[in-house]
Amino acid sequence: MKLIERYILRRASLMFVATLVPLLGIVWVTQALGSINLVTDSGQSIFAFLKLASLVLPSVIPIILPFALVIGVSQTLTVMNSDSELTVLNSAGASRATIIRPVMILAVAMSFVSFAVDNFVEPYSRTAVRKMIATAHADMLSAVVQENTFRKITDGLYVQVAERRNGGVLGGLFVADTRDPRFELVYYAREGAVDENSSALVMKDGEVHRKLPDGNVSIIKFDSYAFDLADLTQSVGKSNIRAKDRDLIYLFDPDPTDPQYQKNPGAFTAEIHRRFTEWLFPAVFGLIALVVSGDARSHREARVHPMITALLTALFVRWASFYASNNADESPYYIPIMYLIPVITAALAIRYLGRNKSLDIPVTLGERLADLRDRLLARFTRAGSPSTGGGGTP
Repeated sequence: MKLIERYILRRASLMFVATLVPLLGIVWVTQALGSINLVTDSGQSIFAFLKLASLVLPSVIPIILPFALVIGVSQTLTVMNSDSELTVLNSAGASRATIIRPVMILAVAMSFVSFAVDNFVEPYSRTAVRKMIATAHADMLSAVVQENTFRKITDGLYVQVAERRNGGVLGGLFVADTRDPRFELVYYAREGAVDENSSALVMKDGEVHRKLPDGNVSIIKFDSYAFDLADLTQSVGKSNIRAKDRDLIYLFDPDPTDPQYQKNPGAFTAEIHRRFTEWLFPAVFGLIALVVSGDARSHREARVHPMITALLTALFVRWASFYASNNADESPYYIPIMYLIPVITAALAIRYLGRNKSLDIPVTLGERLADLRDRLLARFTRAGSPSTGGGGTP
């Protein structure tokens, strides 16, 4: 590799990393905020919270990585053009391949990274996340012992604990059970504990109020009462492993008894083709960035910023891919479209590069939008300004 090619590769790589890290940070914070309620409600530790938030990242890396690449490459080449570096390269007789080669090395490398994450890392992380969520929901002991707070265990069932004592003893129990529409049950108990062997909430020294639809209330006092939680823990403790959570080997030969496969076998087929097409987008987006910003241009030439053009083009291509992959679950006719989108986009980009053409948003469109904006601003300014008429006050 030539010195200038290593220079371009280094600058593009640094800009790509500088773009990728903040995007991943924003997504990580967003996913972490979405996990706070689950972790706090189930009484999990801060380490479980960090683990859950981190396991979500592999599922978004294949989506964010191509956009970080197109932003990093287009911005690098735009800055090089502003600094007249691309003009100097053209004047020195360097071919366009001098710019294309280092960019495509970076783009192809990121495609292989995307393939590895999509097919090997993401299925493991998705499965781990679902199991952690199922375990958190099934841990009824942690959910019950939240002091001085009404906790919704399931629809129609609420629990409050006044205090948590040593040895797992719960003081001041209150349980409201309205799951049966024929009557309402309210339990009060001086103390109790969760029996992990029988999955029951054992309450002592309390009373139960049974309210009928006609308004009559019966009160029964008890010395000991066991409130069964087995059905709740078993139903919420199961994690549903879907097609996106399976590894590549399983997708090729799914278990015929898998409930998810029996429910929607097309999702497994569509997932295979999604993984075989999604990893191509870093290379495709690298070609788009080259077409938009890989040529030297004069500063006097009016055009929309290359990064905006490249990003809008990449967003349109990715939207079309998402649309095809989402519909492939129901209709196999969308599967060929999933392959045609990146292939046709790459072919058009290569054709543009081979003919030394560039892709731009029409300047006339940008000028029309600017004129429309100026007219709207002027109209709002006139509407908001006070009247300058000469009329007097009555």
